[in-house]
Amino acid sequence: MSGPTTRRPQPTRLSALVMACTFAAGAALAVPAVAFAGPRGTPRADTVQQTLDHLVEVDGVPGALASVTDRRGRERNLVAGVGDLDTGRRVPVDGQVRAGSNTKTFVAAVVLQLVGEGAVDLDASVETYLPGVVRGPVDGHDITVRDLLQHTSGIGSYTNGPPFITDGAPTLTALEDWYVEPHELLALGLAQPATPAGEWSYSNTNYVLAGLLVQRVTQRPLGEVVTDRIIEPLGLTGTYVPERGERELRGKHPRGYHAEPAGSAPFEHTAIDPASSWGAGDVVSTPSDLNTFFRALLAGDVVRPAELEQMKATVPMDLPGLPAGMSYGLGLMSTELTCGGLAWGHGGIIPGYQTEGGVSERGDRGVMVATTTMHGALPAEAAADVSNRIVALVDTVLCA
Repeated sequence: MSGPTTRRPQPTRLSALVMACTFAAGAALAVPAVAFAGPRGTPRADTVQQTLDHLVEVDGVPGALASVTDRRGRERNLVAGVGDLDTGRRVPVDGQVRAGSNTKTFVAAVVLQLVGEGAVDLDASVETYLPGVVRGPVDGHDITVRDLLQHTSGIGSYTNGPPFITDGAPTLTALEDWYVEPHELLALGLAQPATPAGEWSYSNTNYVLAGLLVQRVTQRPLGEVVTDRIIEPLGLTGTYVPERGERELRGKHPRGYHAEPAGSAPFEHTAIDPASSWGAGDVVSTPSDLNTFFRALLAGDVVRPAELEQMKATVPMDLPGLPAGMSYGLGLMSTELTCGGLAWGHGGIIPGYQTEGGVSERGDRGVMVATTTMHGALPAEAAADVSNRIVALVDTVLCA
């Protein structure tokens, strides 16, 4: 790649997810003024730690974690803040967090593996695999598997209305103990207004359907398939798909915090039923595991080269407030870097946690940052600053 230019970093995958109402409404983010780079674009050794410290000390995030891998394969895991606001205990290094919509990339990778095995055709109709399941504003005969994975199905997101949003405001705390079946989430999504066919529109319902498709084709539970095909082969020992109704995190972890309405006093929000996320966002992981997964995916170690190219075939993310150059593939997002080339990843939001990062096009470098609150739960100015700061860090690490 060429050296850094004077172009400013653009909002990354997670910024887009905030604006797309993954689990909360968000606003367009300002572009950061500077990336924290040392001489000749080489990041100072403490750049990541400085960023985490700023997130805590200035922006008000309770705790922050990061995992960074440089082009030589060296990995660092760093933390800042506290893991428990009541006791003041430290954030566990590389602790577990809820990965939110990073789950979509795990599910998409499974589908692409099935494509490579000839069990699924990306351009076959959803009706082929889930007969009679999709009826309403959108019909399963009229959309393809590819449409689900790249969010061009036109199916509304089940998180765009009650019980997730009521009278235009997020009502997420009411979902803390809500157990719901995937078909119930699908019904909520199909009840939402459809978007124009073929247009990109982020919808969590698409990945509920993708999960149901995986189950129908493999005849096994989605969590088991993701574990057998992705988590265990990559040795992601801190990553798992929660069991039905499993609310507590299994390993060492910082507590998650939420605020509702945004900017109000944060409260502890760690143990929640993840059923309302399912194939759209229920995976639990660590920053290093997520970094490893995305690096392995881009390096060609998860799906075959032909299927990886399908995942990287993107459509523009056409949302108000988003700059040009942001695109969505099959469970993957790409963002232009200031030094040329693209950063690849996804990101995830769930009440209590937010994860954002990016890996290089060859998977040789990567960074993943987790905070113990959703950025959208912070006061508006702090929320924008947090996201912009992480954007700058990703750009610095990948352009070094």
